[in-house]
Amino acid sequence: MRVLMFGWEFPPHITGGLGTACYGLTRGLSHIDDVDVLFVVPKAYGDEDQSAIKLMGANNISIRQRKIDLKKFKKEMDYIEVDTHIIPYVDPEEYWKLTKVKVEGEKKIVQTNEEGKIDFSGKYGADLLQEITNYALVSSVIAQDNDFDVIHAHDWLAYPAGIAAKEASGKPLVVHVHATDFDRSGGSVNPTVYEIEKRGLDTADRIITVSNLTRAIVIEKYGINPDKVVTVYNAVEPKQMESEIPFRKNKNEKIVTFLGRITMQKGPEYFIEAAYRVLQKMDNVRFVMAGSGDMMEKMIRRAAALKISDKFHFTGFLKGDDVFSMLRMSDLYVMPSVSEPFGISPLEAMQSNVPVLISYQSGVAEILNHAIKTNFWDIDAMADAIYGVLKYPSLSKMFIQHGKSEVESLKWEDSALKVKEVYNAVTHSDNN
Repeated sequence: MRVLMFGWEFPPHITGGLGTACYGLTRGLSHIDDVDVLFVVPKAYGDEDQSAIKLMGANNISIRQRKIDLKKFKKEMDYIEVDTHIIPYVDPEEYWKLTKVKVEGEKKIVQTNEEGKIDFSGKYGADLLQEITNYALVSSVIAQDNDFDVIHAHDWLAYPAGIAAKEASGKPLVVHVHATDFDRSGGSVNPTVYEIEKRGLDTADRIITVSNLTRAIVIEKYGINPDKVVTVYNAVEPKQMESEIPFRKNKNEKIVTFLGRITMQKGPEYFIEAAYRVLQKMDNVRFVMAGSGDMMEKMIRRAAALKISDKFHFTGFLKGDDVFSMLRMSDLYVMPSVSEPFGISPLEAMQSNVPVLISYQSGVAEILNHAIKTNFWDIDAMADAIYGVLKYPSLSKMFIQHGKSEVESLKWEDSALKVKEVYNAVTHSDNN
């Protein structure tokens, strides 16, 4: 079985958990003998690990003199690049409207370079919606040029690409929901993003969600038939832990770490308020907020206002080995997410022999038994839990021992087998 898979990022070029999850799943699928994956990203850098998959960058695909058949919009459009008179989209939000308009004469609606290729940043910048649009256009070409049995699109950024590939090929589409805009926005959804998500979910033949929490959102908020939605939990990549910690710290000093995007979704403010309460009871503890995001400056100001800046550290965004270095020096990892579809980082912490405190509002809470759980808003309960783990070594030791054993049983190979069952279901129904 050949899988045409669309994502937005792939290690080592990642900005969050989506790329990590895609890498883990493709590694898991590589252990299934009859599955081959062609993984497409907007921009390929050339240094990605392709041991388990073939990676293709949309930025390397020429669309010059290519006819793209978008049956969904009842038309054909020629995307032919010439030197002048480029007519770009007036506004990225107009994508779905403009694709309904028949293109006539020599009008050009996408800009390419001298090789007839579209330049992608592969980032999450101001032109994100434009890049999503361009990605969908190139994906239609890729779908015409490659043989495959099923399409798999990860998260809203890749849904238009998956839709375009389905319309070009007629093959079944599986969309993988790692998060919804209800998670990212706290309920104040961006109508453009919601529309893209809704179209992807409606068009998909099957939908994979990373937790039952996310499955419920997909069904209730997007009006999707429950029979179409299946939960497949994420896992964690096995990692060989270094025997020696490459740094020193005061053995009497404890470190509590928050690791993730500093945004409303992740609950950073609750972490700071809990830290303040803990510091009222014990002095030999430091709190670390590792990450970046739109709330970082606000959190720095709040720590200063609480007069705990001397005990609070902001590292900025960490990735790769730096993540595990931070975890290995931690005595407790805290994920107080307001709405977390899954959450791979607690699993990485448990791998690193670190006890974890997570919110009930996270998908990973559905499968972990040896993690401390509180509601994200219950600052007092969170502070009490932090104090207990730091104060009583036997409690910490218990969570470390059982947590390490538990997380080692969560394998991407098992998740991949469940994804393969979804592939079998859509390709079987497609053949009937």
